[in-house]
Amino acid sequence: MLALLFQWYRRRFSDPEAIALLIILLAAFSILFFFSGLLAPLLVAIVLAYLLEWPTVRLQRLGCSRTAATSIVLVIFAGLLLVMMLIVAPVAWQQGINLMRDLPNMLNKLYVYAAGLPRRFPALVDAGIVDVIVENLRARVTGLGESVVKYSLASLMGLMTLAIYLVVVPLMVFFLLKDKEQMLNAVRRVLPRNRGLAGQVWLEMNQQITNYIRGKVVEMVVVGVVTWIAFVLMGLNYALLLAVLVGLSVLIPYIGALVVTVPVIGVGLFQWGLGSDFWTMIVVYLIVQALDGNLLVPVLFSEAVNLHPLVIILSVVIFGGLWGFWGVFFAIPLATLVKAVVHAWPDTLHADEHSVEP
Repeated sequence: MLALLFQWYRRRFSDPEAIALLIILLAAFSILFFFSGLLAPLLVAIVLAYLLEWPTVRLQRLGCSRTAATSIVLVIFAGLLLVMMLIVAPVAWQQGINLMRDLPNMLNKLYVYAAGLPRRFPALVDAGIVDVIVENLRARVTGLGESVVKYSLASLMGLMTLAIYLVVVPLMVFFLLKDKEQMLNAVRRVLPRNRGLAGQVWLEMNQQITNYIRGKVVEMVVVGVVTWIAFVLMGLNYALLLAVLVGLSVLIPYIGALVVTVPVIGVGLFQWGLGSDFWTMIVVYLIVQALDGNLLVPVLFSEAVNLHPLVIILSVVIFGGLWGFWGVFFAIPLATLVKAVVHAWPDTLHADEHSVEP
């Protein structure tokens, strides 16, 4: 047994570049695991820097200096965010308040419908079970309302932190974009010298992360806008709020789409019942989801779709459990990183076999 372990160790860890890659991965994992909360503003800034790198490079090619290009891109991006906050956020917030007010009516309507099920299907549904389920839902909704109030009060304590982030994050993004090469050179100086294998993995993952962040933003906007237009044309209540939720759901592969379907179905049932309008809405919603999964995602994430769906779901669960939101957001790139490391990791046995071939 020990001989097998020693042989495996020699095959996998005899290359100094493999040891350097392992050290870099362990150091990065430890820093993110223990200091993810403190590094949240930096992570946000890095994501935004990846997103804004493409237009910055395009402006540089048009003759702008790096500093001027960075300033122009940040001003335009801040303006777009401000417009979104002034137009979309107030309407979505008001619709969310209205939805919370209508939840008791929705539950009463659900109770009336569920109360008739034992009479219609006495062999399948028990009246006692229906009462227990409905009462449990009412208790959860009441607890949800109290939690929202407590969260709102607690969030007041974090307004100062939010204000600091609104100042610190844009500054970080500006310097990450403007001094990109200087910062990369500074990082290279502290890395191990034998990092050829790590550099190979980094080049692949850098492009993957760039495409992934850009693709996720495009996917969120396209899915949210198309869903909003469809819901508005059908006259669905809370159309903008539900469209925002559907757009945000693409951050969590597979699981997000399943979770956001619940409020969409609930609002549709409360507004129309099991009529033709409800089923039309369901068909349109499923078409949007199908086009997203089978057309938009393969176009935007050509490399990511090579991962098996089970691998993606496990990545969401594992990395989400380790790093929360950021683990969920980067679940696919992290799974791709693991795949890239496994494929790039040297195997001296196979190398020796190839070397003796005629």
